[in-house]
Amino acid sequence: MHISAKVDYAVRTLVEIAGAESTPVKAEYLATAQTIPHKFLEAVLGDLRRAGLVQSRRGPDGGYWLARPAAEIAVADVIRSVEGPLASVRGERPEEVEYDGPAKPLRDVWIAVRVNLRAVLEEVTVADIASGALPDFVGRLTADPEAWQRR
Repeated sequence: MHISAKVDYAVRTLVEIAGAESTPVKAEYLATAQTIPHKFLEAVLGDLRRAGLVQSRRGPDGGYWLARPAAEIAVADVIRSVEGPLASVRGERPEEVEYDGPAKPLRDVWIAVRVNLRAVLEEVTVADIASGALPDFVGRLTADPEAWQRR
């Protein structure tokens, strides 16, 4: 899986906002705190706002805040808000692709990949990351030395 800069910035932005609790956070602060180019951040914040993950207000007391509790925002929600489906094949959903001949079972492989992505990304929330208390299964997965090996 390729994790784009946009996804990385979006998750980091929401984690930073979650740390501010209910206080609106200015875009300038977010850009500086997470070392995100300001123009890029504005685009990311627009995507997050359209997806209903953040709300905003202009003015001296304005800024951005989470539209729902951080514990209710999964990393999968963030990815979908800025990039679309978690897994796609040539821009199509895995269940929509069809292959002939010996490649016919390949669709099942793509579905299995999506299931495994969901198993992690739908269970880890912005609150988990912000608190540093990731679910136990993440620790078990990352404790395996093979997880850290490049292939």
